[in-house]
Amino acid sequence: MQINYGFEPTPSFARQLDRHDSLRAFRERFHIPLQSNGDPYIYFCGNSLGLQPKTTKAYVEAELEDWARLGVEGHLHARSPWMPYHEFLTEPLARITGALPAEVVAMNALTVNLHLLMAGFYRPEGARHKILIESDAFPSDRYAVASQLRMKGYDPETALLTVSPRSGEHTLRTEDIEQVLEAQGAEIALVLLGGVNYYTGQAFEMGRIAAAAHSQGCMVGYDLAHAVGNIPLYLHEWGADFAAWCSYKYLNGGPGAVGGVFIHEKHLSDPDRMGLAGWWGHNKATRFQMPPEFDPIPTAEGWQMSNAPVLSMAALRASLAIFDEAGMEALRQKSEIMSAYFLWLIAQHSERLGIRVLTPADPAARGCQISLLAGPGGRRLFESLTREGVICDWREPNVIRVAPTPLYNTYEEIWRFVQVLAAQTR
Repeated sequence: MQINYGFEPTPSFARQLDRHDSLRAFRERFHIPLQSNGDPYIYFCGNSLGLQPKTTKAYVEAELEDWARLGVEGHLHARSPWMPYHEFLTEPLARITGALPAEVVAMNALTVNLHLLMAGFYRPEGARHKILIESDAFPSDRYAVASQLRMKGYDPETALLTVSPRSGEHTLRTEDIEQVLEAQGAEIALVLLGGVNYYTGQAFEMGRIAAAAHSQGCMVGYDLAHAVGNIPLYLHEWGADFAAWCSYKYLNGGPGAVGGVFIHEKHLSDPDRMGLAGWWGHNKATRFQMPPEFDPIPTAEGWQMSNAPVLSMAALRASLAIFDEAGMEALRQKSEIMSAYFLWLIAQHSERLGIRVLTPADPAARGCQISLLAGPGGRRLFESLTREGVICDWREPNVIRVAPTPLYNTYEEIWRFVQVLAAQTR
């Protein structure tokens, strides 16, 4: 459902939106990349790598200073002790994912976490052995699922199911996912979908899909790489069995930032659900007694394999503090208006732009990212945008992904982008 915001196609209207933006001051909290002439880029690439908060350096330098000053004693005596350092991220991550604190932990990287989670939640038995993903899932997800199937003795050609958009459409309908579950649910052990599709920017109805999958006896997991910090999440309420995410996109944790996982509390009391174990998931009270038998922490922390990457977590901690200050509700409200404004401006030039929008028009079915389907000259168009001071990204074969993010982008930048785009396509 589209909302009529009364937009106008003028730069003065864009500046008016910026003046009335209650979040506008947050832009000054980030480093904006500069062009060779000293002007800031229009940075619409938070869907790939978020910008660095200006406080990140201080957070990381504090740990470097404590390392230099204390050495190994920093594990207990640093200003923010390293041994429980991951715990500083727990409550902010719980708030941003709609989880209970016991259900989340920051650890590892995204695909590593998906493998760990599937080791526990992909339990094929008899006819129920297949895994369902979206047809245009992020390639790493497909690779991970296929390898899990092979390790359990199944052929991905027959055991990896995909659900595709209808002919002539680019995004999935929830009812089509439900129909696949109704028809083949007895054979599906696991449903693994992206919360927001990386290619189209479509946000899935995660609660509805989880309910449909559970009604067929399937486990449900979500890859939230493009969803966390982008759209409101209610993982506990939705009843997802597990989820994983990276933190370098909308969460601004820096290149290769530590990821995170969610495990619903209904599974936390089941030690058999844990497929793989590592020492940092062991009972904290006896961990350093080095017992031979694994005694898992009865929260998502029990899934940890190794101790915390403190320097990476320090960078993420800086960004999560900003999210807590801004609030996801306010960020989402601004994001919806920004994307609506973007799409409205694109529509004013639609006849001569020669591009199509893949991302759903319904605000509830999208986040920050708008995916533009370009024509045969799409790659040249993308490169010309870069030369004109725009940083967005390209995905083969012909999609330009543009992500105005509410923490640091402006409405005037959206207006300028569309003018640059229109000039390049004349």
